[in-house]
Amino acid sequence: MGRFLGQRYHVEASVGHVRDLLRSKLSVDVENGFAPTYTVPKEKREVVQRLKGAAQQAAQVYLATDPDREGEAIAWHVMAAAAIPASAVQRVVFHEITDAAIKGAFGHPRDLDMD
Repeated sequence: MGRFLGQRYHVEASVGHVRDLLRSKLSVDVENGFAPTYTVPKEKREVVQRLKGAAQQAAQVYLATDPDREGEAIAWHVMAAAAIPASAVQRVVFHEITDAAIKGAFGHPRDLDMD
């Protein structure tokens, strides 16, 4: 994406999911509204630290995960795991990696869809 957006943008990849439910015990608190407990798996800790560092250097963070519910969830998990304030996050969605699609998506960013 960086080659389409130019040097003003720094592009990093999460390479998929960055958090998961605990494997060692029940990760859903049935006594408190089924609140989940997430962890960053060992193999994703370096990725999350890289994303967190990059986000701290940016005034605005655009999350461009897949344009489906799973992609929306990954974007939310990236935001939470990397401690990126929601006020600094915008979501961009495109269905193909072309100049027109990427520039169109960045021309119409939106908030994360929490529904």
